[in-house]
Amino acid sequence: MNDTLNQRNNLRQLRMMLNMTQKDFLSKFLVDVNGKIIISAATLSNLEIKGGERLDEIISILSEKLLLNPEIFSLEAHEFNEKCSENLDDFICTSDKKNGKVKELLNSLTMYFADEIMEGRLKRGEQITSDRELAKILGVGRSTVREALKVLDVLGMIDIRPGQGTYLANKETNFFSIPLSWSLFLDGGQVRNIITIRSILETKSAELAAQCTDEILLSKLDKVFHQMHTTYHSRDYEQFLDDDIEFHSCVAECSKNQIIYSMLQTIRNFLRRISSTGMMDEEQIYEIYNEHRKIYGSIISHNEAYAVKYMREHVEHASERYTIDT
Repeated sequence: MNDTLNQRNNLRQLRMMLNMTQKDFLSKFLVDVNGKIIISAATLSNLEIKGGERLDEIISILSEKLLLNPEIFSLEAHEFNEKCSENLDDFICTSDKKNGKVKELLNSLTMYFADEIMEGRLKRGEQITSDRELAKILGVGRSTVREALKVLDVLGMIDIRPGQGTYLANKETNFFSIPLSWSLFLDGGQVRNIITIRSILETKSAELAAQCTDEILLSKLDKVFHQMHTTYHSRDYEQFLDDDIEFHSCVAECSKNQIIYSMLQTIRNFLRRISSTGMMDEEQIYEIYNEHRKIYGSIISHNEAYAVKYMREHVEHASERYTIDT
């Protein structure tokens, strides 16, 4: 029992030592031969917090890729740190100086992309120039550019495809809400304010969605909700949580307000980076399903008042479920 506790604590500690978000950690180490991520962020969160049947499997994979002895994950935290730190020099990137440069670069880099878009030299979905060229253009080190690009990838503004290159996000308007995006991402002290902003935006998106008459968008929302219905009743809770995210994206699409959509995408990416939900309890899953059922029904029936009411209640309950990583 104690070994399991140490293993899950050390799994989380390993990610912290590497200074990686869950998304970076998954895409770097937990992929199959085709580059496909083998577990979801929700599963990783639960392994770090509660453990689980895949804990030994994940530890084995990480140990092989990082050239670590899997047995050290059962050690006490201070022993684990001593044993593995000397093997991780090539992966760790924790210099305050470097982080400071990354923060300074984010604004310049995103403004560069915005200028490229406005001048017509870059279109959504297109491949961007290499990190080597960006380093020359902006007069900074290549490694600093790479770290800044990782941040933009987490924010959903670019898409880093291992072995293929880096591409501009399909939704180019993300770059015009960049002051919100990167400032929220960097300032962890604003978490509660961000959750408040999310509540306002989600509620407004539900109100606007209830006004939507676009059959294609409403059909997409219908499809996603019924997927949630299926995964809930089949107890596929991992997929259910992914469907939850897709449902909210569809509601924002139905609002037909691209700025609301982009800002909510940014906020969701931010919250997923710094928090874990632990939402695998059956009672909580039922609550989430029931809340979404009410939101869906009010939007499909074009009842704006109830769409606002049920979305507001859902976001309030959801904020209570966040466990913020500090």
